Amino acid sequence: MARSKSSNRWLEEHVNDPFVKQAQLDGYRSRASYKLLEINDKDRLIQPTALVVDLGSAPGGWSQVSTKLVGHKGRVVASDILPMDVIAGVEFIQGDFTEQAVFDQIMATLDGALADVVISDMAPNISGVNAADQAASMYLLELALDMACQVLKPKGSFVAKVFHGEGYDSYVKAVRQFFDKVVVRKPDSSRARSREVYLVAKGFRGA
Repeated sequence: MARSKSSNRWLEEHVNDPFVKQAQLDGYRSRASYKLLEINDKDRLIQPTALVVDLGSAPGGWSQVSTKLVGHKGRVVASDILPMDVIAGVEFIQGDFTEQAVFDQIMATLDGALADVVISDMAPNISGVNAADQAASMYLLELALDMACQVLKPKGSFVAKVFHGEGYDSYVKAVRQFFDKVVVRKPDSSRARSREVYLVAKGFRGA
């Protein structure tokens, strides 16, 4: 079957992408690792000894970065519907965190500890229907924010990938209700034509 023009363009972009090449050299599982590294350089979110919760973690690019940043005295608890190969220092729970059993498993793994940072690079499976994809994305974001509000310690931080479109403004407003400072970042490693940006929220005030 012939590939579509858009998938050919994606493949060409991917093969020639300097961040893809760099990820292979640095041993990162995805180019997304550089988005978190860039955000962390600017916002100093993940400190040594921190407890990080990584939602939608597969294939593991953000978990790899997080476990390096927190060091051997920190912790990374990651979760995804998809399987994820083992990463030293990362406690991984496979399943849909919106299901009670999986949520309970994450809470049991945290064992009463509150997170310093919740990170989410989640995106829904793309159907190609923009309105449906945007709605699915906003739904995941609401769930990620809800999870962050349940597991973050006071003054904790939250980072989430958000796509510009329907529901974007009201979501930013919702995040501002719970955090002292909310900024929008577009890392250099995020493709220019992508609608994605990253919300960085600091100073959790409590739900």
